[in-house]
Amino acid sequence: MASSSSSSWREGMSSDNIKGLVLALSSSFFIGASFIVKKKGLKKAGASGIRAGSGGYSYLYEPLWWVGMITMIVGEIANFAAYAFAPAILVTPLGALSIIISAALAHIILRERLHIFGVLGCALCVVGSTTIVLHAPQEREIESVPEVWDLAMDPAFLFYAALVITATFILVFHFIPLYGQTHIMVYIGVCSLVGSLSVMSVKALGIAIKLTLSGMNQLIYPQTWVFALVVTVCVLTQMNYLNKALDTFNTAVVSPIYYVMFTTLTIVASVIMFKDWDRQSPTQVITEICGFVTILSGTFLLHKTKDMADGSSIRLNKHSEEDGFDDVEGIPLRRQESMRS
Repeated sequence: MASSSSSSWREGMSSDNIKGLVLALSSSFFIGASFIVKKKGLKKAGASGIRAGSGGYSYLYEPLWWVGMITMIVGEIANFAAYAFAPAILVTPLGALSIIISAALAHIILRERLHIFGVLGCALCVVGSTTIVLHAPQEREIESVPEVWDLAMDPAFLFYAALVITATFILVFHFIPLYGQTHIMVYIGVCSLVGSLSVMSVKALGIAIKLTLSGMNQLIYPQTWVFALVVTVCVLTQMNYLNKALDTFNTAVVSPIYYVMFTTLTIVASVIMFKDWDRQSPTQVITEICGFVTILSGTFLLHKTKDMADGSSIRLNKHSEEDGFDDVEGIPLRRQESMRS
């Protein structure tokens, strides 16, 4: 049993996988901190202008928001590089570390209290991430961007992409105008759906850059620029709707839910496009699924214990808290306290 586990580690953690692991961990630290800095910037901008959750863009004039944005960009660059070296099934789940950092900093800086079971949730995220790291598949050997393009043109992945695009348009044009301010899943749904496509394009672009730097120029292929265009459109869309989610709802709730949806959809997209599980035994696949379920359990605990800390599990909208209204019935807190007395 021990020798089998050691063999699995040696086979899974190639030199490229180790590079991807280090880059992914660094990315999580930067991105986790950026959530808090951006949230501070959004709150400061919202105090003197139209809130991002209400369609305003005053945060673009707030230096603190830009500090958070630059921090996130640094993290995303590290994440971008990680995808060039390691499979998405290894890199993406490690984003759980950013949840832990975000939740801890939100507890300290934003005073969004973290319940003791939230700490247990953080521990579960670490255990699940470690399980996935120890059983991750080796990176697929790809020698050119056209090879990645052929994978993207596979009927199964085209069907997945069509579903994602259709669902995104339905959310943006139908559900956001109706439920964007009251249902957290609407904004995060758009971010996660678009994000799964952006990761596949980021991976393709990262492979192109890695091959180009090694002496095999991939910039001559039009497919490289198509992937770059998809990345740009998807990232801008994610940034816009993630800002709206952060400004409207609690950071300690947005981070884990976004992570769960984004990671789940990204793994599905990667399995369909790059066929990661085709190169693994059933035992490895099941172990990775168990690791991911452990991470989901951790994020669920973070979500539920945040509701416990707020004293309500009905609504997550932060506007009522800031305006002095109770989450359940919309009654001013001062009035409600006098009624109880």
